[in-house]
Amino acid sequence: MSAKDKLVKRLNGSPKDFTWDELMRLLGFYGFEEKQTGKTGGSRRKFFNESTKQVIHFHKPHPGTIVKMYVIRELKELLLKHA
Repeated sequence: MSAKDKLVKRLNGSPKDFTWDELMRLLGFYGFEEKQTGKTGGSRRKFFNESTKQVIHFHKPHPGTIVKMYVIRELKELLLKHA
């Protein structure tokens, strides 16, 4: 099982400890790159997929690294579209 498959399986289990780093890796597997917005983007992060021209936004958690459940739900919906 590849790293991508393991992360997708973990995400589908709706874990309460899914981290921002895991989210970033998973988005990278699907061709999304973080785009910088202005001098400071605040906690809102923008991701762009060059091949599909799709833009998505997520809030980066702070002060911790665990993403909120609504972000996990949005990410799962996104990945269903790319499957």
